Amino acid sequence: MNVTGIDHVYLTVSDFARSEAFYDQMLEAFGFRKGDTAIGGEPHAHYVRPGIQISIRPAHTKAAHDPYAPGLHHLCLQVESPKDVDEAHALLTAMGIDATTPKRYPEYNPEYYATFFSDPDGIRLELVAQTGYRRTLIERWHDLKVFLNPIAELKRREQSDAG
Repeated sequence: MNVTGIDHVYLTVSDFARSEAFYDQMLEAFGFRKGDTAIGGEPHAHYVRPGIQISIRPAHTKAAHDPYAPGLHHLCLQVESPKDVDEAHALLTAMGIDATTPKRYPEYNPEYYATFFSDPDGIRLELVAQTGYRRTLIERWHDLKVFLNPIAELKRREQSDAG
């Protein structure tokens, strides 16, 4: 079996109109297109790009989002470079969205460069630049042989072959 990516993510929102306005503005700026097909008699908004769909639908309860309860902690979208993160941050702030200043997060990865912000329900969103670690996973996937820490194991093998 070849799992090729995440096909879609559904987010439940407390105020559909408010969230739709937020996601319309943000995701159109990021090159998404929108469908508005209702499902089961309820409104839905489906935002698509090649390879990913983010949909919103009305929540059935009024409970506030808690990123530390079981369920979604945050949603991170990947862009190609730190420059793209900076551009996205400029777009977000121009829209009045309170996004953190882009910076490196070496506690995640030495190259990790991201900005964070939240939707109207407090769902944490993130934009991160692709890192060398991710590029290695993509480019060397078939060379990775172990389940746990495959890139570290690959580097050990390469050092062993070189030494």
